[in-house]
Amino acid sequence: MPGSTTLGPGHGVDAIDHLDAVRMTTLMKELHRLLTVPGPDRITDGQVAAMCGDEARGRAEFTDWMERMVRDLEKATA
Repeated sequence: MPGSTTLGPGHGVDAIDHLDAVRMTTLMKELHRLLTVPGPDRITDGQVAAMCGDEARGRAEFTDWMERMVRDLEKATA
């Protein structure tokens, strides 16, 4: 569908508005920056655990996942 981005795990498909996908990309880029930046603005390990529902194996895994998601969204919204 023109003007939208398709997201799906392989068994179902959801489409979001292109502008929403661009906004999500911007938000995820900022979150990635806050995961990796040194200093007081850095997201703490406790905050990472809370965001991941204690399912992430740590900051590195979550940061890598976030980076892959941003790359995929950038491709989809280009």
